[in-house]
Amino acid sequence: MAEAANKSQTKAGGLSWRSVMRSEIAFAVGIISILMMLILPMPKWLLDIALAVSISFSILVLLTALFIKKPLEFSAFPTVLLVATMLRLGLNMASTRLILSDGADGVDAAGEVIRAFGALITQGNYVIGIIVFIILVIVNFVVITKGSGRIAEVAARFSLDAMPGKQMAIDADLSAGLLNEDEARKKRSDLESESNFFGAMDGASKFVRGDAMAGLLITAINIIGGMIIGVGQQGMAFGDAAANYTMLTIGDGLVSQIPALVISIAAGLLVSKAGVEGAADKALIGQLSGYPQALALVATIATIAALLPGMPFLPFALMGVAAGSASWFVYKRSLTENTETVAAAIDAEKPDPDAEAPIKDTLHIDELKIELGYELLALINEMDGRKLTDQIKALRRQMAVEMGFVTPPVRILDNLQLDADAYTIRVKEMEAGVGKLKLGHLLVMDPSGQQIDLPGEHVKEPTFGLPATWIEDSLREEAVFRGLTVVDPATVLATHLTEILRDNMPELLSFAETDKLLEGLEKDVRKLVDDICPSQISRSGVQHVLQNLLKERVSIRDLPTILEGIAEASANTNNPGAITEHVRSRLARQLCHASRTEDGVFPILTLSPVWEQAFAESLIGEGDSRQLALPPSKLHEFVNAVRSSFEEAASSGVTPVLLTSPAIRPYVRSIIERFRGQTTVMSQNEVHPAARLKVMGQV
Repeated sequence: MAEAANKSQTKAGGLSWRSVMRSEIAFAVGIISILMMLILPMPKWLLDIALAVSISFSILVLLTALFIKKPLEFSAFPTVLLVATMLRLGLNMASTRLILSDGADGVDAAGEVIRAFGALITQGNYVIGIIVFIILVIVNFVVITKGSGRIAEVAARFSLDAMPGKQMAIDADLSAGLLNEDEARKKRSDLESESNFFGAMDGASKFVRGDAMAGLLITAINIIGGMIIGVGQQGMAFGDAAANYTMLTIGDGLVSQIPALVISIAAGLLVSKAGVEGAADKALIGQLSGYPQALALVATIATIAALLPGMPFLPFALMGVAAGSASWFVYKRSLTENTETVAAAIDAEKPDPDAEAPIKDTLHIDELKIELGYELLALINEMDGRKLTDQIKALRRQMAVEMGFVTPPVRILDNLQLDADAYTIRVKEMEAGVGKLKLGHLLVMDPSGQQIDLPGEHVKEPTFGLPATWIEDSLREEAVFRGLTVVDPATVLATHLTEILRDNMPELLSFAETDKLLEGLEKDVRKLVDDICPSQISRSGVQHVLQNLLKERVSIRDLPTILEGIAEASANTNNPGAITEHVRSRLARQLCHASRTEDGVFPILTLSPVWEQAFAESLIGEGDSRQLALPPSKLHEFVNAVRSSFEEAASSGVTPVLLTSPAIRPYVRSIIERFRGQTTVMSQNEVHPAARLKVMGQV
C-alpha cells in the first residue's frame, strides 16, 4: 500500500509538473505568435478570430480591475498591459497588410469584424467615422491615459519615499513584541510588492500612450497608402478609393482603439484604487451614499431645475424623485444601523447571568500587571504628549536592546480597592512595587539626595526611596534653574517599572521565552544549539545559565558568544553555576564596557588577601557541592568593610566594581547581593586585557 501511495504521489507530481510546463510553453508560443503577426501575412478568418480575442481579453482585464479588493491582487497588470499592447499592434500590422493589399476588392477585404465596426460607426459616412475615431483617441490619450499615468507616477514616488519609514515601523513593532517574525516578514514582503507594483505601473502607463500614438500614425498611413495604391496602382476612382480605404481604416482603428480604451480605463481604476478597500462598486456606492444630506440637496436642485421655465420637466423630475428616495432610504438605514450598534454594545456590556467563565481561565497568570487607582486612569490617555502606554512600549524596546530579550506585555487595569492616587506593579500576580502619584504635579528630586525647600508635598520617591517633593507645574522653571531632577507622573511610574523589570528579569525569562530566543538565532548558530542540546546540556539548563546572568544584570543579547561558552564548559561539568562563571569570562569585554566611567576607565575595588584567604578557607565540600561556611562574626565584619569601602568610593562620584579571585566570586556575590544588590562583583578572569583599570581602594 505504501508503494502504491508513493507511485500515486509521484504520478500526481508528474502531472502537476507537466501541466506547469504546458502553460509555460503555451504562453511562450502565444508571445511568439504575436511577434509573427508583425512579419507574416494573416488570412481574414484568422484575423477575425484574433480581433475577437483582443476585445474579449480587454473586457476581462476591465472586469478583473473592477472586482479586485486591493491593487496588489492584480500585480501582474503591467505584464498584462504589455501583452495586450503587443497583441493590438500585431493585429494592426496584419490588418494593415490586408487593407493595403486587398482594399480594392471591397469593404470586407480585412475581414468581417473590421467591416462590421466600420459600418456600425460610420453609418455610410466616413467623415463621421474619422471624427468618432479621433474623439476616441483624444479621450484615451489626453484624458484617461494621462490621468492614470500621473496617478501612477505620484503613487510610485510616495511609495518609494515612505518605504524606509514603513520598514522602520515594522522593525519597531517587531522589537516591541507587537509582531512576530512571520508577520514582520509578510509585512516587509507586502511593502516591497506594493513599491514594485506602483513603480511598474508608472512605466506601464507609457505603453498605453505609445499605443494611442501608434494608432493615429497607422490610421494616417493606411488612408494615405490606400489612396496611393487604389488610385495609382489599381486604377480606382478617387471617390471609390476614398470610400473603400477610409471605411476599412476607420474600422481597423476602432477595433484597435476600443480595446485600448477599455485597458486604459482598467489601468486608471487600478492605480486610483490605492487606499480603497473592497470592490470598486461597493467602495463608490458605500462612500457616495454615506451622506443622505448630499442626496437630499441633489434632489432639491433637480426639482428646482425641473420647474424652471424652458427646462424639460420629466428628466429632472425623475432625477429629483430618484435622489430623494435614495436620501430617505440611506437616512433610515443609518438610523437602523446606529440603533443596532448601540443595542449590541449595551448587550455586550451586560453580564450574562447564566454564563459562567471556564474554571481554567482562573489559572491564567499575568506576567506583568499595573493596577491603577481611579484618578490615575487618565495616564492611559494623552497627557501633555506623554502617554503611559507609549512609554511602556518604548521601555520594552529599550529593555530588549539592553538585556537581550523581549519582556512580556504589561497589562494595565483599574483597581477600586486601591487609593485613588495609588498604583501597584505586580510580577506574576505578586506585588513587586507600590507608589502614589499626583496628576497635574511634578516630582522634584535633588541629585545629591537632600530634601528640597520648594513648596509642595514632601514624599519618598517610590523607586529608590530618595527624598522628593510634588510641586505645582508653575514651579518647573525654578526647579530646572536650581539643577533639580524634574519628572512627570507617567515617567515616575515608568521608572519604577524599569527597576522592577531589571530586578525580576530571571523570573520573566521563562522556558518558552528561552525557546523563542534559541529558535530565532541565525541558521549557523542554531547548528551549535543542535550540537549541545540535549547531548551536553538541556534547554532548561541553558535557561538556568541565562537566568544566572540576568540575575546580576548581565545582558544576554550576545547569545552566540554565550552559547559558545556554554558549549565549552558543559563538556566538563553540568553545574549551571560553573558554566555561568565560564560564560562570564567569555563576556569580559561586555562586562568591562558596561562598568566603565565616562572617561573610559574601569574603576575597581580589590578584595584584600586577608579576605581572599578567609573566603577560600571557609569553602567546604568538593566539586559541585561546595558551600560557603563563613562564621557570623566574620560575615558581619565583611559587610561593614564593604559598606565603608563603597561609601568612601562614592564620595568621589564613582561606583566601582568589586574584584575578587575566580574561585570565590560567586560566594562573595551571594553575600553582597543581600545588602547591595546593584553592586557588580567580577573576578580577575572577567577583566578584558584592553580595559584601563583604576584602583579606587581595597576591602
